[in-house]
Amino acid sequence: MAWYSQYLVMIHKPFHRISGKNSSASFSESITPELRIIQYKEHGLIRNNISPCATKVTLDLQEAGYSAFIVGGAVRDLLLGLKPKDFDIVTNAKPEEIRALFRRSRIIGRRFRLVHVMCGSDTVEVSTFRGDSFTNKNGKSTPHQHADEHGRILRDNVFGSQEEDVKRRDFTVNALFYDPDREEIWDYLCGYGDIKSKQLRIIGTPLQRYREDPIRILRAIRLAAKLDMKIDAATAQPIGELAPLLQNVPPSRLFDEVLKILLCGYAQICVADLRSRGLYHGLLPILDMIATESVDERFISLVLKSTDERVQQEKSVSPGFLFAALLWHGVLVAWNKRMAAGEKSFPALHMAIKDLMEAQEKRLVIPRRYDAVMQEIWAMQPRFLGRSGRRPFRLLEHPRFRAAYDFMLLRCESGEIDIELGNWWKKFQNAKTSEQESMLFRNEVPRKRRKRGRRNEAVAVDTQSIGSTLGPTE
Repeated sequence: MAWYSQYLVMIHKPFHRISGKNSSASFSESITPELRIIQYKEHGLIRNNISPCATKVTLDLQEAGYSAFIVGGAVRDLLLGLKPKDFDIVTNAKPEEIRALFRRSRIIGRRFRLVHVMCGSDTVEVSTFRGDSFTNKNGKSTPHQHADEHGRILRDNVFGSQEEDVKRRDFTVNALFYDPDREEIWDYLCGYGDIKSKQLRIIGTPLQRYREDPIRILRAIRLAAKLDMKIDAATAQPIGELAPLLQNVPPSRLFDEVLKILLCGYAQICVADLRSRGLYHGLLPILDMIATESVDERFISLVLKSTDERVQQEKSVSPGFLFAALLWHGVLVAWNKRMAAGEKSFPALHMAIKDLMEAQEKRLVIPRRYDAVMQEIWAMQPRFLGRSGRRPFRLLEHPRFRAAYDFMLLRCESGEIDIELGNWWKKFQNAKTSEQESMLFRNEVPRKRRKRGRRNEAVAVDTQSIGSTLGPTE
């Protein structure tokens, strides 16, 4: 192929990095890629490990006369012996050209125009090589053309060459291109060496790259934990200084990255790193309130440990349950304050939930599809205290019982409430009907039934139980 031969005869200058002192320099001037083509005998990456859909799309693009590679996290993970979750493809074909080549495809995105190509039930993402959005057609640097006052890139839809594209990527380990036809890895920025030495390095000037996209700060923490890598000293140095820039990130993007951190399978390590660097403030208020040797810290540790274990075992994890657990301390503190001020327990709980949800929306936009799960789990906690009459049976029939029950067990294990309650419910739900009847509490003081019906009667009993059992936890 003509395009392939052109790369082999190119003369490259050595790759170098500059310090944060030159952050005002044009990004295109800060690094010069140097191509190294790594053969199969050295890297050992077997083409059969690539998704058939990704291989087909890449080869079809090449057969149509375009250059095309599998790129990024999939190549990195395969070299590390991990199983990629998805496969991304990069090419010099424009989105319209890609769309015309594949019948089952569609163009998506505004900031980044991409093409999703479908093969059966599989979908691969195809993007066009990106150029330097900081350089205009005359070659002059225009650093504020597509950025806000903090340097964050707002629009980056400039197409370019493969050498320009590699410089736009975040970390060297994510900048490897794999050609499934020749089974070669194209490495411009020493990413292959960084994978072998277990080092995470940002591409270009760390200060400038974090300003372009502050999310890279959180991504560095997550990737280092997930890949068992050490963050390069120069890459780590500006993180604390630039952490406030995260407040300028759109809440939806911030939520997506926080969720990736919590569901990466190494959330405990990530949270510890976030705390050590002072990055957790404002992301999850619950983390701000964790105190050493407190019940709350034990509760959070149990939640993160349980989540990590489930992710590593490839079991499903409910984001709604996870956020309900992480934000529980905020609900509990507000609930106890309201009860201390003289409010009744059950109304106080619902007002505490309402206040926390409103405050949280201003910091971390949790999609509304999780709101109902979180609020139901919280509101059901007092109902576990009622163990007489038909209330335990009605609670077992609730569609959210299992999630609320697991949540209650975590509270027991952390020491927040008596472990006896968890043991009772564990035995009760697995017992036969006759045994369940014998387990019901008979010595509770009967309450006078209200005219409004049985539902209000149950609420009244639960309300009395809440305050007397839990008590303040501050």
